[in-house]
Amino acid sequence: MTKGEMEGLKARKEFLPGDVIFAEPAYAAVVFDSLTHVICHTCFKRQERLHRCGQCKFAYYCDRTCQRAAWLNHKNECSAIKRHGKAPTENIRLAARIMWKIEREGSGLGEGCLVSIDDLQNHVDSLGEEEKKELRADVEGFLEFWPPQSQQFGMQYISHIFGVINCNGFTLSDQRGLQAVGVGIFPNLCQANHDCWPNCTVIFNNGNHEAVRSMFHTQMRIELRALSKISPGDELTVSYVDFLNVSEERQKQLKKQYYFDCTCEHCKKHIKDDLMLAAKEGESKPSAETVKEVIQFSKDTLEKINKARMEGLYHEVVKLCRECLKKQEPVLGDTNIYLLRILSIASEVLSYLQMFEEAADYAKRMVDGYLKIYHPNNAQLGMAVMRAGVTHWHAGLIEAGHGLICKAYAILLITHGPSHPITKDLEVMRVQTEMELRMFQQNEYMYYKMREAALKNQKIQVMPEPSNEASPSLFHKKE
Repeated sequence: MTKGEMEGLKARKEFLPGDVIFAEPAYAAVVFDSLTHVICHTCFKRQERLHRCGQCKFAYYCDRTCQRAAWLNHKNECSAIKRHGKAPTENIRLAARIMWKIEREGSGLGEGCLVSIDDLQNHVDSLGEEEKKELRADVEGFLEFWPPQSQQFGMQYISHIFGVINCNGFTLSDQRGLQAVGVGIFPNLCQANHDCWPNCTVIFNNGNHEAVRSMFHTQMRIELRALSKISPGDELTVSYVDFLNVSEERQKQLKKQYYFDCTCEHCKKHIKDDLMLAAKEGESKPSAETVKEVIQFSKDTLEKINKARMEGLYHEVVKLCRECLKKQEPVLGDTNIYLLRILSIASEVLSYLQMFEEAADYAKRMVDGYLKIYHPNNAQLGMAVMRAGVTHWHAGLIEAGHGLICKAYAILLITHGPSHPITKDLEVMRVQTEMELRMFQQNEYMYYKMREAALKNQKIQVMPEPSNEASPSLFHKKE
């Protein structure tokens, strides 16, 4: 978001689905406070064993390659942390990295930059009282951390930088795309305007430092990728929020987090709202009052579920989901977002508890609903279909599992591209399930016997622990 609000980005040539329109390295980026010891501070990959910076004892890296690559940005931070006695919060660390870059290079347009840091929108004037209080605390913390020998900046400019971080900080994920692990500033990306039904998606690529020869290394970057055919002169748009919400809720979220009123076609015409709030049709169609009661019950249950998940009480989560589904199923339509939210949680938690058959049933219903709501090339849809495919595979439902994995692969080829780690993982699964499916079709009895023997000898891969986070927004907002 730039000060010349709504100018946006326009296509200069035709793009087809899956084309990379541009790739942009981070202007500055930091790992979240809670993950500084498990995520590499250069490429933001999650690794088992990381090398710690011997000077500040704060920064961690995959290896010497990542550590050397980080030194230009870490050098000032390293000595400032030693002088300060501890590392400050992620917002202050990010602001400091931006300021040190400005000190080195100036705040004008750098190579490949379409917009300067000075021209990015800060929305400081739109902040509420609580947000202004947080901003003052950030500025005070920054001034305590900022070394006296570094270039000194005025209070107004420091506030501008924190405002820029607040409305333009991009969420960075680990290499599997499963967890938000950091926040970065990508000035060119900030020029792309929002649309709830966009023609582009933004994917974070952690880069590759593993090639033997450094000439084949690729740096951490974001990629703006086309989701549909784009003609020259078309505006390039991305979605700042998940589409899986009725238009009024998306508009509220966008106003609260990004300070603008969304007037995209899907919001103006309330497109797909009817599907997202659908009630059962037919002879036993429920009354409006009954639908309202069940939706309220669903909202209350989701709050209880979040509390149980935070405490790691996964069997309690399953119990709550089953009770809620019993109330929802006679009343809500198959695409109702409250039903889909419960199905999503139930399938994820049951997979983690290795109750794969029940999880697969819920995952299938969730995907069927998602396919009617999401854009066919939506990244979150692709990830959901992938999870459903893996769940069916673990449940021994090889035909459905392979079909879902192929469907997910087709979506992620467009949203993530063939070289992304997630797509590569999916390609391995696609080949494996295809082989198993052929075996199943030739001799069903032998397939199940071999599967049984394999599971006895090899502990089944445990699904990742369910995350308490909702789907991350495109831009990171400080809680």
